[in-house]
Order: sequence, then C-alpha cells, then structure tokens
Amino acid sequence: MTSMVNKKRSDAGHTRKVSPEELLEALNQVLPLFREKGRWTKTDLFRECVAKGLLSRTAIAPTTFYRFLREYELLKPEEQCQNKMRMAFCMQYANQLWQADTMFGPHLKDAEGHLLQSKLIAFIDDASRLVVHAEFYPGETSVQLVASMRSAFYKRGVPEQLYVDNGSIYAGQEITLICGRVGTILRHTPVRDGAAKGKIERFFRTVRDHFLSRNLDLSSFSILNRQFTAWLEEVYNASVHSATGMKPIDRFALDHRRIRYLPPDQVTDELFYCEDTRKVKKDNTFSFDGKRYEAPATLHDREIQVRFDRVKKDRVVVYFKSQRIGDAKLLDLVANGIMRNRTLQGKAA
Repeated sequence: MTSMVNKKRSDAGHTRKVSPEELLEALNQVLPLFREKGRWTKTDLFRECVAKGLLSRTAIAPTTFYRFLREYELLKPEEQCQNKMRMAFCMQYANQLWQADTMFGPHLKDAEGHLLQSKLIAFIDDASRLVVHAEFYPGETSVQLVASMRSAFYKRGVPEQLYVDNGSIYAGQEITLICGRVGTILRHTPVRDGAAKGKIERFFRTVRDHFLSRNLDLSSFSILNRQFTAWLEEVYNASVHSATGMKPIDRFALDHRRIRYLPPDQVTDELFYCEDTRKVKKDNTFSFDGKRYEAPATLHDREIQVRFDRVKKDRVVVYFKSQRIGDAKLLDLVANGIMRNRTLQGKAA
C-alpha cells in the first residue's frame, strides 16, 4: 500500500537552476534603472533582468520570479521586512569584487589650525579580505574618492566589480566614468541597506577597536596615515583571517595570474581625469577654465571631450569619439603670428 502513495519531491519549493542569492544579485543590478521612474511593475523587473542576460526564461519562469520576490521580501524596504534574508556570500577569486565605503574618523587640525573630522575611504577585496587601499582624508568629496581609487587600482589591479552604497560621491559622474574606462562594473547596494556591505563594515569595526584605540599621534593627516598604513600592512593584512583561514595578503597572492594591473604611465593617469565637452571653433581653438587652447589636430566645428586633473589642471587632453588625440596647448597669438610671417616669406622667396 505504501508503494502506491505519491511521494513528495525532495526539491519541492526550491528552484533548481536559480538560487535566491543569484536572484538578489540580478535585482541589485537592475533596480537602480527603475529608481527614477514613477511607476514600474514586477514584470518590468523580470524583463529587464532577461534583457541584460542576468536571468533566462529557461532557468526561471515569471511565476517563480514573482514567488521568490514575495517569499523573501526582496523588494520591501529594510525596516518593513519581517523575513529579510541576509545571505552570506564570497567571491571565488581575488579582484572579482571589491567593497568600498567611508568611515568617520578622529578629529584633526588642518594646516590652518581648523579642527576637521577625518574620513576613512577604504576598499576591501571580497575573496581574500585584503584591504587593497585605505586612507584618511580631511573630507569626503569626489577629489578624495578619485585619489583613493587611483592608489587602489595601481597597487592591487583592476576589480571586475565595485560594490558601493548610494552616497553622493559613490553615485557621481567621476566614479561612473572611471569604472567605465577601466572595465569595472559599478554596483550599488539597495537603498537603506548598509548591512549588504558586511565585509567593509566589519573592517571598520576592527579599525575602531584595534587601531583608533591606540595612543596615536593626531597632529596631522600625513602622520596619521603613516601610522595607519603601517598597522594595515603589518598587522591586518598580515594576520590570519577567521573567514579564510589565511593571511589576506597570502590569499590575494594565490590569484596573482588572474589580476589585471594598470601600467604606471601618463596615459593611464588620464583614466582618472575629469571629463567635459567643448566645441572647437573655426580657428581650431576652444575655451577651457577661462583660457584658450589649440586643438592638437584639425577638429574645427567638432565637439570634443577634454580630460583634466581636477586639482592641478596643468594638462588638458583632447579626446574625439573616444579616441585620444593628444595634449592641447595654450594659445600663443604672438608665436602663431611669427610662424605665419615665416610661412608667407618662404612662399614669396
């Protein structure tokens, strides 16, 4: 008799091809596209996930997609979730995913004697738990973020993905352009979901408990950063991590052959420059920062992109249709006049 009773499937209620973790990852990538829209539906989310190749109809049906959204409350705000899943995950290889965030640090005096609260901008590798770069700054602006990203990319290579929150500097034009230029996928956490970046938040707690609790010299930012760098490289990155069972620096080194490094040259530095659009006049000049420049090639009546260092502004590099043309030079009317006279005299002779 028992052999005739229908048995319940062992995988009943579970998806065999798409896990809840994979569905959450797909949602995190498409939800920012719908934040500015006034109205959207779950069907819109499913279609966008399929269109971007994050999900496929053969792996998950629309009805299963809707059921998972409902069961795991993936679309509800954090404070309204009663069954919120905080899924643990870890990348397989180093530089597959970095997490980045900012921590408020101790108060220091700047060069003019003003008391400022320091900001620690840090990047941590998900697989190895290696802090690829971290530094205290007197503020939290795009200038500090770009400087920190530049140091991190030069030191530890280019990450495949960068996971950040929705703060103003992490959702601005600078970080978006840089990630697009180097080929890094920029991902943002769900709104009001700071716990999604658990690894970087755990590192910040370690900084508070084990570094800031020391008797530190807080006379300047440079002195503070020297102390912090020594602790970071000699203690944190060189100590066995409980999650991996290895030192972060040793775990990171296992995937050395997979890491893509940036060549340290002048052209690579331009990846971290700001960008703006200008219209070249008929005399092949354009205006920038209150000065007139000559385009490095014949580009009159064309729209170009100029890249420049936000702080120094000592170089202006011209790009046209995503192709690097060269450095623009300041317009020198006297030198151009002398050159023109010499040209006319040569023709007359």
